[in-house]
Amino acid sequence: MLRPGAPVTSTCATTRLPPSPFYTPRPPPSHYLLPHALLPPDAIPIGGDARTPRTHATRHQPIPAASRSRRLLRRAHLAAMLSARTAATTSPLWKRGGGSEGGSSGNGNGKGSGCTSCREVRRRRAAAVRVRAASPRRVEAVAMESAAETEKEVVAAAGGGVEDKYGEDRATEEVPVTPWAFSVASGYTLLRDPHHNKGLAFTEKERDAHYLRGLLPPAVVSQDLQVKKIMHNLRQYSVPLQRYMAMMDLQERNERLFYKLLIDNVEELLPVVYTPTVGEACQKYGSIFRQPQGLYVSLRDKGKVLDVLRNWPERNIQCLPITIDVGTNNEQLLNDEFYIGLRQRRATGKEYHELMEEFMSAVKQIYGEKVLIQFEDFANHNAFDLLAKYSKSHLVFNDDIQAGTGIAELIALEISKQTKAPLEECRKKVWLLDSKGLIVNSRKDSLQSFKKPWAHDHEPVATLLDAVQSIKPTVLIGTSGVGRTFTKEVVEAMASFNERPIIFSLSNPTSHSECTAEEAYNWSQGRAVFASGSPFDPVEYNGKIHVPGQANNAYIFPGFGLGVVISGAVRVHEDMLLAASEALADQSTQENFEKGSIFPPFTDIRKISARIAAKVAAKAYELGLATRLPQPRDLEKYAESCMYTPVYRSYR
Repeated sequence: MLRPGAPVTSTCATTRLPPSPFYTPRPPPSHYLLPHALLPPDAIPIGGDARTPRTHATRHQPIPAASRSRRLLRRAHLAAMLSARTAATTSPLWKRGGGSEGGSSGNGNGKGSGCTSCREVRRRRAAAVRVRAASPRRVEAVAMESAAETEKEVVAAAGGGVEDKYGEDRATEEVPVTPWAFSVASGYTLLRDPHHNKGLAFTEKERDAHYLRGLLPPAVVSQDLQVKKIMHNLRQYSVPLQRYMAMMDLQERNERLFYKLLIDNVEELLPVVYTPTVGEACQKYGSIFRQPQGLYVSLRDKGKVLDVLRNWPERNIQCLPITIDVGTNNEQLLNDEFYIGLRQRRATGKEYHELMEEFMSAVKQIYGEKVLIQFEDFANHNAFDLLAKYSKSHLVFNDDIQAGTGIAELIALEISKQTKAPLEECRKKVWLLDSKGLIVNSRKDSLQSFKKPWAHDHEPVATLLDAVQSIKPTVLIGTSGVGRTFTKEVVEAMASFNERPIIFSLSNPTSHSECTAEEAYNWSQGRAVFASGSPFDPVEYNGKIHVPGQANNAYIFPGFGLGVVISGAVRVHEDMLLAASEALADQSTQENFEKGSIFPPFTDIRKISARIAAKVAAKAYELGLATRLPQPRDLEKYAESCMYTPVYRSYR
């Protein structure tokens, strides 16, 4: 079944365009199928008699083909786009469509029969538009609704403009039109294509080859100079959210420049495009929304999720963000006039799971068996169920819960691996605390299923301080999302029985961090090994500079995802997560440790990610989960070769 606006055939091509593997303007299709809803039975068909009285150009009647063509051509400023040679040509700019190339209705005599074509189209309640370029050197735009012109062709005058003899624009301005249009060879369009736009970095040769001459200021600058200029501008903003919005605007204009900027200045800009600023951006999303990014699936799309996914124009995707909206219970958002989400209470139970099942099925149908799905920011009561359900049938992971209790499980697995002790025994080395206190056996009947393996024999303990003083842990990890729970008393207690207390305050954003880097270093007399989910500035204590580590998924999961993809893994195994953690640990140095951090600097993130990817891929091959064969001999080099490089390409 053809979707509205889909080309039936595409045999007509433009041969005057310079070929380019990076920017390939689409040739004008020779036929289009217009949606039936736009063609009532009494519509004037293309290929029939377009010389129609002006009375048809009303708000409630079909627009004549000639009128529609004039309106669209004028609005596109086609006259300004055509060369003098085109304007002076004696052959028609567009030939009328019909049964054959010359406009024949297909009646065998080689002459077009408007009446025959009219009756044919009226019977089908559809219209075919044959748009065929004649001899012009270059035609800029072919609109979806462009029709065959009348025998009295529209000619662009030297002074510009397409003649609008009857003024149909004003008479039909409220009539719905089809918004789809195809660009054929427009430099103007290229400048607005974020995948290929280079801005002022287009060379003189490229400006001529791709019709950019006059559309840009004369200066030609390098990508490095563009990066320098944007960084200068970003540093003028005092509010982090303003920097975030400026970065998102850049991504919408010029993708390669955006990623080049980010890679070259990762330590400075990561807090802008990631935590903590992205948390504020999420909270104010409706207010700062400008351009949609990715896809949006809501409860209103139940039964149509497959169609929603098909609306994305590309099948070969690297990363496609998809928002699943099932409503909200946040009263402030429900009453916010700028809220752009589904304005209703959150769905639960059957309604929720039916939407998720439809989505998971549609994703695999569109993108194949090996599409990698990352669950992000799902509520715990749904996240565990979804991961358990789909990890056996889909390639999925959830970095939020494969932190938290996921962290506990990975620690126990690593202890078991290194000591050869049973996993059950190793779990007893890890203690969890929730809002009701220490998780112990006496609470087991009231615990959620994912907490039960961590209920150990111990008397009930209500507070974190009491638990720390009783258990005397060597490592304290916070993932609760409750700020300032690592109090001075808690940190001092950790420092009282540990020479180098390890304190991970992982909750985001900064306001939810269990403690700050400064607090951890000061309260432990500079002995703490500290890491946080949100970035903190270096801290000086007794003349020594301590550099806090940032322990969030920015280290692990880009490399983890790359390893899954380059190996063609069909499932995510917990041993692959362990391999990623070990690969990161292997890159930590004594120098990092002496500065109070356990992680390598973020400036090396691409090299770090390549090594993580190689270890993850190697584990996938070892477990028999990899399908990309044969296995590359050097997985690290292979991972590096598969990474995105944002340097500008040269265009033919």
